[in-house]
Amino acid sequence: MACAGGGFALSAGGETRQNGAGKGAIMQRWIKGDPPVEVILRRTSRARRFSLRVSRLDGRVTLSMPTRADESDALAFAEAQADWIRGAMARSTPMAPVGFGTVLPIEGRSVTLMPGAVRAPLLQGEALILPPDPARAALRAEAYLKLHARVRLQAASDRYAALAGRAHAGVSLRDARSRWGSCSSDGRLMYSWRLIMAPPQVLDYVAAHEVAHLLEMNHSPAFWAVVRRLMPDYQTHRRWLKSRGNDLHRHLFRPQA
Repeated sequence: MACAGGGFALSAGGETRQNGAGKGAIMQRWIKGDPPVEVILRRTSRARRFSLRVSRLDGRVTLSMPTRADESDALAFAEAQADWIRGAMARSTPMAPVGFGTVLPIEGRSVTLMPGAVRAPLLQGEALILPPDPARAALRAEAYLKLHARVRLQAASDRYAALAGRAHAGVSLRDARSRWGSCSSDGRLMYSWRLIMAPPQVLDYVAAHEVAHLLEMNHSPAFWAVVRRLMPDYQTHRRWLKSRGNDLHRHLFRPQA
């Protein structure tokens, strides 16, 4: 859901992202009402208008504003949109803490986290068996997923780079909410480790997408032609990521800050 007008923009899309060349000043403020709503004000040199974004992942509200804009004007804008904000927050996906009994997707398969007499995580059928300490279950599951994500994404990146005829400069993993991958100007590839929870073809699509940026650092028709050459059926997997990708972020492995 999004609307724009009068120099303002609203979006209830994915996690807010910073488009400036550096982090701007960030302030915490509140909109009055029942209940009060926390709003993060973010000043950025790239902003030309007030822009509200409500994260589908956790309902976090961010208002981006030009560096010289008046804070009172920004808050007045947010308060005028209070009904829209609360509606968007109500539609956000609740975060689900991870622990024993949690059902996680791993490469598209539903797997239940179970305690067992093991010293390291062990995938066995429809269960991921973890050492029996419940306080460390989530972190151990996260470590397992990161390890397998690195192996799969490294292999996929190498495979598509060979097909593209262009070497990459290395693979790194993050838990980015605003993007599934990126390719730097020096050929370094970054991916969200949560891709290991998606079906394998979806992970492969993201790898093909980022490798294609080694040839075309844009999203022009020429870029998409490279993606299609690397993965002819990429559109199916791209649609899955657009419609289902947010579900991968709802699993909470660490306490929220």
